[in-house]
Amino acid sequence: MNATRLSGIGMTSQRTRSRLVQWLLDEGIQNQEVLRIMEDTPRHLFIDEGLSHRAYENTALPIGQGQTISQPYIVARMTELLLETGKTGKVLEIGTGCGYQTAVLAKTCKTVFSIERIRKLHMQARQTLQQLNLHNVQLLFADGFNGWQQNAPFDGIIVTAAPSDIPEKLLLQMANGGRMIIPVGTQESYQELYLIERQDDKFRKTFIEKVKFVPLVGGVSR
Repeated sequence: MNATRLSGIGMTSQRTRSRLVQWLLDEGIQNQEVLRIMEDTPRHLFIDEGLSHRAYENTALPIGQGQTISQPYIVARMTELLLETGKTGKVLEIGTGCGYQTAVLAKTCKTVFSIERIRKLHMQARQTLQQLNLHNVQLLFADGFNGWQQNAPFDGIIVTAAPSDIPEKLLLQMANGGRMIIPVGTQESYQELYLIERQDDKFRKTFIEKVKFVPLVGGVSR
């Protein structure tokens, strides 16, 4: 990949990224590793070049197919929650999208298993992640509601779209002591972000904050 495109210039430069990280710090993101990764990850590569000047704004942006790239604060917050116990082995992501959250996770854990139901996004994310030489990521084109049983259990699960209820199949694929970060709800204006923690056969659910995600949809789109 062209070094200039990777490092960015103008509104995609390191200086612009540093301003975003300072905003994240001001908004309460405390994990220094997460802040460093957010600064180093070239978000502008995951969106259309026509929107690259907005890549380091703290806002969700369209990526096509009716989907969005999550705002940096949400990516940082969900990643920070996942890392609170220090477990960074196997992580399952439901909803690869453009691959931005995937790239952040890849720098914090041993292996990321990420599922996307829209083939075009799945293929685009694969190409971008390969260009960034992130080799600890496995991608699957499939229905995220089913999880990825053959690679379970997972130390962490991140869901990047909102189901109306927490899918039982995902709960059962959590490792003992594992954590799931998931938005839940059907409201158009907001959903509720939860941390789910598993201890043996018990699941503790903790409300984190109100968020806005696209709905989690079953099936696949070719």
